[in-house]
Amino acid sequence: MEAQPDHRVTPADDATGTAPPGPDTGPDVRTAARDLVARLTERGDTVAVAESLTGGLVVATLVGVPGASAVVRGGVVAYATPVKHTVLGVSSALLASNGAVDPEVARQMASGVRAALAVDGAPATWGISTTGVAGPDPQDGQPVGTVFVGIADADGAQAYELHLDGDRDAIRWATVSELLARMSSTIRARE
Repeated sequence: MEAQPDHRVTPADDATGTAPPGPDTGPDVRTAARDLVARLTERGDTVAVAESLTGGLVVATLVGVPGASAVVRGGVVAYATPVKHTVLGVSSALLASNGAVDPEVARQMASGVRAALAVDGAPATWGISTTGVAGPDPQDGQPVGTVFVGIADADGAQAYELHLDGDRDAIRWATVSELLARMSSTIRARE
């Protein structure tokens, strides 16, 4: 299954480079997180998060929403490539041949975190993941701004390819925004 290509997102930098995006940088991630948590709550679904380049920003954004504890199982920051294998079950052969910045890695991370954060033997309804290159240097033969986000459920996993512009923080926050939007769209398509 190939990753779905995506448009170029160019968020503006804020004054410090560390604050979450505001209204001038595209979709408000806080609003997207509130909407996603509400939708998951209505459906009785749960979500588990596996993050690499975002380093915990996705799960932090989700748990910033009151009531998120009803739907967010937790998160795994698998920043080091070997952790993607040892904790999330990503194929070591895949990581060795393709590196961590790969659509299949994103799919396996999303599927793996569903199981890793199972409760009483039941995996999370959804697993979502991020892997990519925030910069400043290329990684695994991929240029800065190349990102794959994954979404998995019991029916399988999908990866989406993003090509993002900006500095490290802009790329990381744009990844959060894009993943939350993709997750919401995926749920809407299933309703």
